[in-house]
Amino acid sequence: MSNPQLGDRKFIIGGFFCLIILIYICRLFYIQIIDEQYKDEAINNALRKRTEYPVRGYIFDRKGRLLVQNEPSYDLMIIPKETKGCDTMGLCEVLQINKQEYLRRYKKAIQAPNSPRKESIFEKQMSAPVYAALQEKMYRFKGFFVQKRTVRKYPRPIAAHLLGYVGEVTKEKAEKDPYYREGDYIGVTGIEKSYEEALRGIKGIQIAITDVHNKMVGRYMEGKYDTLAIPGKPLYCSIDIDLQEYGEKLLKGKKGACVAIEPSTGEILAVISSPSYDPNLLVGGKERARNFTKLYYDTLNLPLFNRALTAMYPPGSIFKLIGALIAQDDGLIDRNTVYPCAMGYPPMGGKPKCHAHGGGKNLPGSVAASCNSYYSYVFREIVDQKKYPVFKDGYNHWRDQVKTFGPGTRLGTDLPYDKPGNVPSTEYYDKVFGKNGWRSNTIVSLGIGQAELLLVPLQMANVVATIANRGYYYTPHCIKGVGNEKYLDPKFKVKHYVGVQKQEAYQNVIDGMQGALEPGGTAFTNRIKDIVVCGKTGTAQNPHGDDHAVFLAFAPRDNPKIAIACIVENAGFGNTWSAPIVTLMIEKYLKGKTDRPEVEKRMMEANLIDKKKPVAEKHR
Repeated sequence: MSNPQLGDRKFIIGGFFCLIILIYICRLFYIQIIDEQYKDEAINNALRKRTEYPVRGYIFDRKGRLLVQNEPSYDLMIIPKETKGCDTMGLCEVLQINKQEYLRRYKKAIQAPNSPRKESIFEKQMSAPVYAALQEKMYRFKGFFVQKRTVRKYPRPIAAHLLGYVGEVTKEKAEKDPYYREGDYIGVTGIEKSYEEALRGIKGIQIAITDVHNKMVGRYMEGKYDTLAIPGKPLYCSIDIDLQEYGEKLLKGKKGACVAIEPSTGEILAVISSPSYDPNLLVGGKERARNFTKLYYDTLNLPLFNRALTAMYPPGSIFKLIGALIAQDDGLIDRNTVYPCAMGYPPMGGKPKCHAHGGGKNLPGSVAASCNSYYSYVFREIVDQKKYPVFKDGYNHWRDQVKTFGPGTRLGTDLPYDKPGNVPSTEYYDKVFGKNGWRSNTIVSLGIGQAELLLVPLQMANVVATIANRGYYYTPHCIKGVGNEKYLDPKFKVKHYVGVQKQEAYQNVIDGMQGALEPGGTAFTNRIKDIVVCGKTGTAQNPHGDDHAVFLAFAPRDNPKIAIACIVENAGFGNTWSAPIVTLMIEKYLKGKTDRPEVEKRMMEANLIDKKKPVAEKHR
């Protein structure tokens, strides 16, 4: 007779074992199907996703010559979770770091936004010898692998401020833009910054199979799930590499800036800021950091400071051209208008002062001789017009007209960080002098480009390009096209008409500018054989030291090909230093050579940075 309790016990034991088996099955299902952790760990042991960084876009000059290229670089990457068994001391020896530095970097790699399972840079831009030594011993460094990258290379060490440089992405930028991760590279200044999105390309992904020695042995699924990196787009620059290099040689040993523009297109032909630096200095890992620190703390020369776009200077006498145009447009003066000059402005007791130029001049003569008294009268005529019963309305009319030429506004160029300059407002003068405490004579020095008036060299070049075009300009830009299709932003094809459109006014001013390089003109000694150059000298009074030398010009007079402005700090009057630089650059650009080797030699050999006193000058 069977025992019922024994039968019940069988079912209980059988049910218990079935429950255990069911639990195991459920656990295995959870581990293998639902929970990704173990799957990820298994995959990570054999597979590794590597970011394929695209080649950054090349940059060419206006004639298709290479300005910026790339060369291979290698970053050592770390995945902290996989470093168990790594030969730490051996790695430190190859990288030439101590154990404390290793631990510091390791700790950084496991902190947010990184994690022990994610890759991050451990050693960036390794030198060729370090990379070679590392490859021989890579099997000993578990959790580490080499990521191939590219870095910039500059065939000719010029145009540093124009081209800009590439640096590491900040933590804040990486958090805002999903394209970037900390350690990625990004354009920081210049063209590299302005055209970052076009230059950077699109990242790819490569899934590699690795063996127990941490070496890549193949592609997962023969690359079925890989994506290719798409190279960055090439940039076709408007810069003439020969003119840029020549201008930098002329400005070497001087503080200042020079900008050249093609008036018919607004294309920038050269952007020079001096002192400058070799852009190759800001490429590499440890070397780059040392070089940047050295450049950054060079407070005497400020080589990282882009004077062409961000240094604001009083324009001095070159500003008289705008006053002459506005006054003619308002019907206040004409070609034959003459004002007295007694070595200065008579109504103010000879202030502003003027130099000897043979008495009263007509309008073209006043431009050629750069008469301060003449343009003090002109400023007053504009501001004190009877049709403006309220004085401030007359001043605002003058100010509004000036701003149409570019001063006081950002021009909208495709280079970053350009400053607007300054054309002082009525509110500013109300604060300085009181609401009823100022009149035209109070601020008459504005008429000769002094007082609170400030322009950046780019704006100076744009003013002379506008005059060369007889009343309009294209927004200055340094890129002719992006990508193989050579796309150009439509805004750079738009004509901007200034407030003065009377063609006779431009002809009278241009006659005076041509006269500046003829006998009796302030720049006569810088005339160019066989080329009609129209120019204007200037002295920018500097409250912080010696006066700055300024000169702007365009050539030839008819169908101009180049408009250019140059300022040399603390160099005295315009004819001695700025005018030679400008006319040599014009000659070089239009003729391919210069017929004034002695002037060229003097410019290239001069060092004005260390001079104690400004060079004497006879002309303004």
